[in-house]
Amino acid sequence: MVKIRDIKLGDFPLLLAPMEDVSDPPFRTLCKRNGADLMYTEFISSEGLIRDALKSKQKLDIYEKERPIGIQIFGSDIESMRLATEITAQSNPDIIDINYGCPVKKVACKGAGAGILQDIPKMVKMTAEIVKSTSLPVTVKTRLGWDESTKYIVDVAERLQDVGIEAISIHGRTRRQMYKGEADWSLISEVKNNPRMHIPVFGNGDINSPEKAVEYKSKYGVDGVMIGRASIGNPWIFREIKHFVQYGTHHAPPTFLEKVEAVIEHLNTSIDWKGEKLAIAEMKRHYGNYFRGIEHFRETKMKLVTSNDLQELQDILGQLKASSESYIFSNSY
Repeated sequence: MVKIRDIKLGDFPLLLAPMEDVSDPPFRTLCKRNGADLMYTEFISSEGLIRDALKSKQKLDIYEKERPIGIQIFGSDIESMRLATEITAQSNPDIIDINYGCPVKKVACKGAGAGILQDIPKMVKMTAEIVKSTSLPVTVKTRLGWDESTKYIVDVAERLQDVGIEAISIHGRTRRQMYKGEADWSLISEVKNNPRMHIPVFGNGDINSPEKAVEYKSKYGVDGVMIGRASIGNPWIFREIKHFVQYGTHHAPPTFLEKVEAVIEHLNTSIDWKGEKLAIAEMKRHYGNYFRGIEHFRETKMKLVTSNDLQELQDILGQLKASSESYIFSNSY
């Protein structure tokens, strides 16, 4: 049984990665229903929380049905991160997670996210201050290093554990790689197999099929896997992996009707949570992922991603639901 303090996550937990404009409450609901064991919010700016910025504060929204859930924060200033931790704790998450992995230029080049991998002593000091400022378990998500010459993750993980983190998720790329090339899990495995490590170690990067999850579980010995991009438009990946881990066979893929109903729910709950205009705009990035592999769907997809009219979108989705049996899509692992 994998545990973060007293939070039981099962024998091989599947984690939903924190993803900007993706892992919000509407999407998390779908992932939880399909088997995600632990989910993280979108990353939240420490400076935004301190300034009481509306967008940052809204990201603190969590719901009982999502538990266990962690709220992830990022920033470059130690005192701001300490204060943000105190603000975050008021939302009563199960876990507070520190983002030391975001490679995006506007974050990393300000010394936040993966940017802090250029200053390991500061990374350790910041982590220690955050751990001291809350009674909640603190976890970390990070990368192998800043570039090929600074892949110090084995030592870094040990040092972060020593100042009090209770789990670590490691993306198998450097910041320099961004999301290019194949994730290298060999160093993640070294962290897990370090005899001094006693906290859960979760691997992240390129887990896009049940087979790969099981292969990496066996090959690298990680306590669980964190899934990011492969879950976008595909919250069913969690149930598919769980089924394959347990039975060694594939779960039936989602039907076209399931996909349409998920899109309708995702759109409607997004409208409830963030308002009609923003929900319609942000859903455009999801349609292509939900309906990937469906034959003769290009024209319909273009209508979905170009329309800004809620009634038109509801009509399109309603027609798809009514005619769902006529659509065929390929599901490949």
